[in-house]
Amino acid sequence: MADTGSSIIFATGGYDHSIKFWHPHDGVCYRTAQHPESQVNALQVTPDKRYVASAAYQQIRMYDVNSSEPSPIYVFEGMSKNVTCLGFYDNGHFMYSGGEDCMARIWDLRGRNQQCQRLFQVNAPINCMCLHPNQATIIVGDQSGTIHVWDLTTDHNEQLIPEPDVAVQSIHIDSDGAYLAAVNSKGICYVWSLSSGVGTSPITLTPRTKRFAHEKFALKCLFSPDSSLLATTSADGTCKIWSTADFSSSNTLQLRSSEKWVWDCAFSCDSQYIFTSSSDHIARLWHVDRNEPLREYQGHTKAITCLAYNDKRL
Repeated sequence: MADTGSSIIFATGGYDHSIKFWHPHDGVCYRTAQHPESQVNALQVTPDKRYVASAAYQQIRMYDVNSSEPSPIYVFEGMSKNVTCLGFYDNGHFMYSGGEDCMARIWDLRGRNQQCQRLFQVNAPINCMCLHPNQATIIVGDQSGTIHVWDLTTDHNEQLIPEPDVAVQSIHIDSDGAYLAAVNSKGICYVWSLSSGVGTSPITLTPRTKRFAHEKFALKCLFSPDSSLLATTSADGTCKIWSTADFSSSNTLQLRSSEKWVWDCAFSCDSQYIFTSSSDHIARLWHVDRNEPLREYQGHTKAITCLAYNDKRL
């Protein structure tokens, strides 16, 4: 995780209505952007690393990484409730988002208008979304326990229900497009093997494993960039690391208090380090093989519900 200066972006946000930008190697917060009238529900760095986008109440706000301006440079509106998740296509031309209004949206970021281009409605609030590496399929997880596989080419929608009425809290596909992971509000982690269809045939999901990963509410699942690890976080005060070779437990990163929630996590691009954010107002940097944090990032006054990290070379 070599220090390449400003090319490394690390931002955190949460219930204190602020987004903080950090130097990851010394723990110094060098910028605080106010996030008025809304907690920060999710953060993502754009592929060109120029902006950090936040999911907010009725809005998506985009902040210029290289500016000290405290206000967002773009604001996307039109949602009636909380936006809970967002992400970007690899080319940066499109953004996707979902929220409590039961709508998944795709936004065209080209040109000045930057409007919502496509809508996909489900029957329950959306908790999570992820884009398949093929850039043609979006997976949506909702509060009712349904996982929707939305084929953007054909507009075809397949549904999968691991356990009815148990909310799907987080979903992720590994960079190889081999596995889909999901965690729910019972602390269970599901993994499916993915196979891409021929021609216009949809992606098929085959159950791979089911793990009772956490004793409490699970909040996040995330594959490492090299696809060798899967991280899950929970209200039980842990971030657990699993080996994707056999989905066995590899390590458990434990907060000092098991009463605190680990809300979010992000891997470094070499898959050796992981950042976590938690309800004790602290973000932490860990080595995936060690049990003690390497660094703590303190400055928030309430729970840190989300973080964004990008150290990729453009």
